[in-house]
Amino acid sequence: MSVTAINRTLTAVLLAVLVAAPWVLPMFEAEFWLAITAEMLIWGLFAASANLLFGHVGLLSFGQALYFGFGMYGVAIGVDRFGLGFWPALGLGIAAAVAMAAVAGVFAVRLTWHYFAIITVVFSLIFYFLALRLKPLTGGDDGLSFAPPPVARFGDVTLSLGDETVQYLVILAFAVAAFAFQARLYASPLGRAFAAVRESERKAALLGIDVLKVRWIAFVIAGGLAGLAGALFAFYGRYASATYMYYVVSGEAVIWTIVGGTGTLLGPGIGAALLTLVREELSTVWEHYLLVVGAVVILTVVFAPRGIAGAWNAALARLPGVRS
Repeated sequence: MSVTAINRTLTAVLLAVLVAAPWVLPMFEAEFWLAITAEMLIWGLFAASANLLFGHVGLLSFGQALYFGFGMYGVAIGVDRFGLGFWPALGLGIAAAVAMAAVAGVFAVRLTWHYFAIITVVFSLIFYFLALRLKPLTGGDDGLSFAPPPVARFGDVTLSLGDETVQYLVILAFAVAAFAFQARLYASPLGRAFAAVRESERKAALLGIDVLKVRWIAFVIAGGLAGLAGALFAFYGRYASATYMYYVVSGEAVIWTIVGGTGTLLGPGIGAALLTLVREELSTVWEHYLLVVGAVVILTVVFAPRGIAGAWNAALARLPGVRS
């Protein structure tokens, strides 16, 4: 049996557990964890956007919060200001993030290494402070609250995000679709072009790959994933805030990616889930819980430089009868 086959089986089991969660958790009087799991899925999707650039193209971005924020505000402004329904507002949020990424990417992808990281921070800060100044539109620090519209209507039946089970299943559906899209993307010719650019830009160019174009495409797709995460988070929290556009939020996505496994499919989700779990369990009993988060990151970098997913794959490959 191969490592890939084992991981596919475990992924199917995980998906079955996630689908069953709304009906299983109440049996243990743990309904609270349904909302936390939904949040984990959103943050995992957000981390995946950073992983696309860092793990698959070799570009370290500290600006993904910008597109997350555009996704949030696209939804909030669409619902609150224009009276849009769920699907148009969701589309507006994603479209706003993709458009911003397309423009920022034209400038950012021409740079590499720390210069790329710096310009992503600069873009994030520009629009963060702009969002604070445009308080009549964005709500500034106070944020912009709204009542979520129904997801769909079937005769007399209305699917509303006010129902926690419906909200969770909607978020789960989008997260699964997004990760399935990434799996197909990384296995496609474009995904192989990403890997070629990551390994060596010069060799990729000699093979006829347009390095800047490939980077720009990756940048835009990553922006779209972050925008989707932001749009879902806006519906989840019923508000949008400039706070989530700050570059520190982008740094969290990078940390989740490193802990979970850079360059792996589900690693960012694993890292986001683990550190969200640490936050939920420790933040109520110890105000300095971030010290534990820091310790987890340091231990991961030292003892599992490929992250949890990378260490898992390596451990499986060492088992007798398992092919790598």
